[in-house]
Amino acid sequence: MTAEFADDEPTADPPAQAEFRRAMGMFASGVTVITGLDEGGPVGFACQSFASVSLEPPLVLFCADHRGRAWPRIRKSGRFCVNVLGESQTELCRRFGSSTGRKFDGLGWDLSRWGVPALRDVLLRVHGEVRDVHVAGDHDVVIGLVRELEPVTEQRPMLFYRGRFGVGERPPGEPGAHLWSWGDY
Repeated sequence: MTAEFADDEPTADPPAQAEFRRAMGMFASGVTVITGLDEGGPVGFACQSFASVSLEPPLVLFCADHRGRAWPRIRKSGRFCVNVLGESQTELCRRFGSSTGRKFDGLGWDLSRWGVPALRDVLLRVHGEVRDVHVAGDHDVVIGLVRELEPVTEQRPMLFYRGRFGVGERPPGEPGAHLWSWGDY
């Protein structure tokens, strides 16, 4: 079956940024921290756009703001670690989601055998190499070849939904558990 389109296709302006963000917030996602290492030291950023792509070969994708400070350094090094966060790791997410501060100062982490920072006590580490990068608006869609999967702990995952962590109802009087800044630049 093929779709047929009328010559006079409907037109509409794309949604405003606030409307788009609010609508996309209806989709709950997991939260990760993408880390890497170069001659300047360890770098990383919080990322909720992460997914598996292929089993053969094993590929994943994540999206990174190409204006950010960390992503260009990770891209140049060619290696990364996706650290999948647990429900209790809100402060770790905020640390890596902030556009200010030295993210690794005072933080316990290990250098993986792949030469990238591996965060402690996360659910899972996905070690990979950058294979392809596709520009998509203000972000890059990164396709990575998975080199190693490293389950770390058993705990509930961190979820991000409607601009805050978790999907349950907010208790009365509790302020919003709002996230990280929108960009690492």
